[in-house]
Amino acid sequence: MAVTLVESAKLSQNTLQRGVIETFVQTSPILDRLPLMPIEGNAYSYNSEGTLPGVAFRSVNEAYTESTGTVNQSSESLVILGGDADVDRFIVQTRGNLNDQRATQTAMKVKAASYKFQESFFNGDVAVEPKGFDGLRKRLIGNQVMDAATNGSPVLGNGASDAQTFFDMLDDLISRVPGIDGTNGALYANSVLQGKIRSAGRRLGGVETVREDLTGKRVLQWNGISILDPGNNAAGAPILGQNEAQGTSADASSIYAVKFGNDEGDQAVTGLTNGGVQVDDLGQLQEKPAYRTRIEFYCGLALFGGKAAARLRGIRNL
Repeated sequence: MAVTLVESAKLSQNTLQRGVIETFVQTSPILDRLPLMPIEGNAYSYNSEGTLPGVAFRSVNEAYTESTGTVNQSSESLVILGGDADVDRFIVQTRGNLNDQRATQTAMKVKAASYKFQESFFNGDVAVEPKGFDGLRKRLIGNQVMDAATNGSPVLGNGASDAQTFFDMLDDLISRVPGIDGTNGALYANSVLQGKIRSAGRRLGGVETVREDLTGKRVLQWNGISILDPGNNAAGAPILGQNEAQGTSADASSIYAVKFGNDEGDQAVTGLTNGGVQVDDLGQLQEKPAYRTRIEFYCGLALFGGKAAARLRGIRNL
């Protein structure tokens, strides 16, 4: 049974591990809700529906034309995400009265790992980073990718028909992810677009801010589905930047609709893991006078069913 990191933190009996997992959850608007399905080994193979078999009406005493459907075998591999945090004994001894130096470095390492995962969730490309995994931007194709307009489209624009057109596109985006709702999915947009969505909503009276279940924070919603900002990568750049090219425009961005699920049957986006987030206090090293904490996360990503997520591209901050 897949569990989110929120539930995993509750189940952990290891204080160090629980603290690390909780930091992951606090840092990431993806890992706080992405179910992680435990698997054996380092990859997960599954069959996806290819083509359906033929059926027909027949007359009495008439034979059917036999046909069978096809299935496509797919496989998702786990990758290794993590790092070591070393703190010199001298720092622990002389500066420990101000802060727990090891805890501070561990929290920073977890924050960096969280940023790395959520950046890969959207923008991962194994052609660029072979040790990582492909994100939604590369995986989504065909009808799951919408173009707002040839040269991009505003959110607010004239505050009337332009805003209505934007919300129509948002409805279309959601319709391409069957079964998504406020309990199992989210919309992702950068913070500047969220500001424009609020502005458009005030003018049209169609967007409200409500209490979000998982974190208790007040967040933007559309049709009961939270609109979340995936934030920045470790370098400080927005993960969903306002710098995508759309026709003659070079200042567009994308909005993603993502449905989360526990396994293949949910036909959704599901995380994969073997062992979850693992934290080891390796103690003092022999090769140098420093204490080491190691964090590793054997993780992967699967999009079951082909309609687990969708992308609306070409949205301008206007």
